[in-house]
Amino acid sequence: MHNNNFLEKIIEKDIKKGFLKENISFRFPPEPNGYLHLGHVKSIYINFYLAEKYKAPFILRFDDTNPIKEESRFIQAIKKDIKWLGFKWFKETYASDYFFKLYKLAKKLILKGKAYVDSQNKKEIKEQRKTSYEVGIKSPFRNRSKKENIKLFKKMKDGFFNEGECVLRAKIDMNSPNIKLRDPIMYRILKKKHYKTKNKWVIYPTYDWAHGQNDFLEKISHSLCTLEFKHNNPLYNWFIIQIKNKNNVILPKQYEYSRLNLNYSIMSKKKIQILIKKKMVDNWDDPRLPTICGLRRRGFTPKSISNFIKEIGISKRENNIDISLLEFHLKKHLNKIADRVMVIFNPLTLIIENFNKTKWLIEKNNHNSEIYRKIPFTREIYIESKDFLETKKDNFFRLSIGQKVRLKSAFLIKGKSIIKNNNGNIKYILCQLYKNKTNNKATLHWISKIYSFPININFYGNLFKYPNKGKNFSNYVNENSKIKAKAYAEPYLKNAKPENKYQFIRSGYFCLDKESRSQNLIFNQIVSFKKKY
Repeated sequence: MHNNNFLEKIIEKDIKKGFLKENISFRFPPEPNGYLHLGHVKSIYINFYLAEKYKAPFILRFDDTNPIKEESRFIQAIKKDIKWLGFKWFKETYASDYFFKLYKLAKKLILKGKAYVDSQNKKEIKEQRKTSYEVGIKSPFRNRSKKENIKLFKKMKDGFFNEGECVLRAKIDMNSPNIKLRDPIMYRILKKKHYKTKNKWVIYPTYDWAHGQNDFLEKISHSLCTLEFKHNNPLYNWFIIQIKNKNNVILPKQYEYSRLNLNYSIMSKKKIQILIKKKMVDNWDDPRLPTICGLRRRGFTPKSISNFIKEIGISKRENNIDISLLEFHLKKHLNKIADRVMVIFNPLTLIIENFNKTKWLIEKNNHNSEIYRKIPFTREIYIESKDFLETKKDNFFRLSIGQKVRLKSAFLIKGKSIIKNNNGNIKYILCQLYKNKTNNKATLHWISKIYSFPININFYGNLFKYPNKGKNFSNYVNENSKIKAKAYAEPYLKNAKPENKYQFIRSGYFCLDKESRSQNLIFNQIVSFKKKY
């Protein structure tokens, strides 16, 4: 990002106006109710990038205000994902750290006549808020006295009321065209155990109340979020104005940027949970999902993801990014780091008549590496059945009877004759070996038949049939997004590790799946050279 994006321009403008650089700070506030996905990476990257540029703190703050959905396991998973991506936070905080301070600030609003306890249920409140084109209906409890509201709010905190019996609402404008300003709920009663504060609280702040106030308490200067929160901006500012005092130097401001939308994929924890519940994907780390744990299991690299985020840039314009751009950056990085190995999917046996020993060939693992591996060359080898034609055709330069081809990293061979079984199918091809180094139009990959071993393959395609899914997204899941296959590999792959990446020559990039066992190696296709599905 060499040219300043619009967020950098805002910050530069603030600095020119006298805002001190040492007061700049950023945060990433994930809700621990699921796993991070690719959309979150954009948010992490933006905040981290700006924090690094302005030498400002980058705070990881967990938005844990809902005890119903949040779990400590998600906290650990989120931290693991962020570390894997290569980002480091200055400080780790929790919205629950500020529960008491938020409670005191809420009392401050009540005493200012800007908040009240509403004894209506959720359904009644929603009906009274109406729509943007209608006049809202004021709550019959809107004009309760400050003294009564303070008393009732304390009773809420002390557990006197049942869930849903009453809420604390901000008193703003029931006629505002922005529904967010129609007396939003600040606190609700939830008699649930919080994973961190246990049973200490029975009232919990809503996102609308907690988010901006936590920014205020942590002295976040620039609160960055996606465009879906644009309508929250006036409410964010209204709350800040109500709680500030003349001594406050840093007042946070909210700025919105476009969220990441990826064709043929999905960027919503709620929707991913639906797919898991319907058993359309295995779990959060299913390699077809854009979750960070899913991408890691699939074989993506942090660098390729980071380069992808850099290229799409930061703007206010919503758009759908084609998945091919992500795959482009992935292939570019894998081409530099992946070990090249030979794997055969549909084996055809070749018998080399004039070769009767095992010769161990030495081959470089990658053109960027100085690491070599040994490949056994034997009398019987496998090639892909598609690399042989009984009768040579024009523009077919692979193996046929009378045709010479080169075996990768080995020798020239020529097809001599075909041996078939009783059903008329090819049993094997008899070949002649030539040790000269004559150039040829075709080079075939191969493996030794006796040294090869079977492996299982998971081929992956797009999770959805169409680029954009709409509301009925689960109806468009691609039933061919995962296809299982078997193959035969050269012995080098017996020592494969999950974090290693491999290029199966002429097939694509693969990595070992976490469910593999020593006698049952399973490889996930990271990305193919050509799009299959």
